[in-house]
Amino acid sequence: MTDNVSLLSGVAQRYAAALLDLAEDEGATSNVERDLNTFEGMLAESDDLVRLVNSPVFSVEEQLAALTALLEKAGISGLAANFVKLAARNRRLFVLPDMIRSFRVQLAEQRGEATAEVVSATPLSDEHVAALKEALSASTGKSVNVAAKVDPALIGGLVVKVGSRMIDTSLRTKLNSLKFAMKEVG
Repeated sequence: MTDNVSLLSGVAQRYAAALLDLAEDEGATSNVERDLNTFEGMLAESDDLVRLVNSPVFSVEEQLAALTALLEKAGISGLAANFVKLAARNRRLFVLPDMIRSFRVQLAEQRGEATAEVVSATPLSDEHVAALKEALSASTGKSVNVAAKVDPALIGGLVVKVGSRMIDTSLRTKLNSLKFAMKEVG
């Protein structure tokens, strides 16, 4: 299983690096970034699109036809549209979400930025996000973008991941730690 994961992440990184190089050569980096973000948003909103991307049942022709129509309707064109279609033609469409993430990571590294994945029990206010960005920027020395998600199972607190570092201050984790400590005592 681990070999497959590393193989897929390697594929995603290579495709993303090639796209980034092409986008830089054409001076279209911000357009490609915007279009990929739009496509990623479409994936997040549509279970049918996720099925189309992940299912090997659909033929290349079916995937290309559906994606071409979706991309045109969403106003996604140029390099980003060609990239999505290339992934479909090469039967790598199931890796596309990882390719988009890898593109974003490589672009952020190039810009000297870092992305923090923040999970909270309730939605964060704009003031909290701003304070979090400031604190993370001070500790990393980079401009930090916050990708916030909500997971009510945390009960309270935050889980913050920047690169390979993770800080978990959630109540769920603290309660689990307490539970294990109590088992050891009694």
